[in-house]
Amino acid sequence: MEKLETFIERIIFAGRWFLAPLYIGLLLTLVPILYRFFHSFWYMMTHIVDATASEITLEVLELLDTVLLANLIIIVLFAGYENFVSKITIAEGAKDRPHWMGHVDYSGLKIKLIGSLVAISVIELLKDFMQEGPYDAKRQGWRIGIHMTFVISGVLFALMDMMADRHKSQR
Repeated sequence: MEKLETFIERIIFAGRWFLAPLYIGLLLTLVPILYRFFHSFWYMMTHIVDATASEITLEVLELLDTVLLANLIIIVLFAGYENFVSKITIAEGAKDRPHWMGHVDYSGLKIKLIGSLVAISVIELLKDFMQEGPYDAKRQGWRIGIHMTFVISGVLFALMDMMADRHKSQR
């Protein structure tokens, strides 16, 4: 019976490698994001003479939005792979290894994720408010509601983590 248990545990433990192709797929999602960034940047640069200050600001916000999305993917990719699949040992001695790499647990990943979503959401709101044309109060109301949901979720995640840490330290 002990051999059977060991065999089952080895299979379950090895099952984490089914996540590896998903992380590779997530890495590949950076290709269209990279394309989108440089496409938007090229458009902005080729129309800079005719653009107003608010149009340039909107284009820059679009670029920031794209960068934040790419950062979010990298955070999820590194932290998820290291937490659920395997340590990225190739980066152990690298000078440019991000300081948070290897130290973000699942709880920290949730906080970074919600923080990135709040930042992306606020940029989208700002872009909407800066766009010229008819104002759609219903759409803006929904966007603000969704943004506030992200903010409240982030605060609740942080409070839950703080309470969990306090509970661990009292043991």
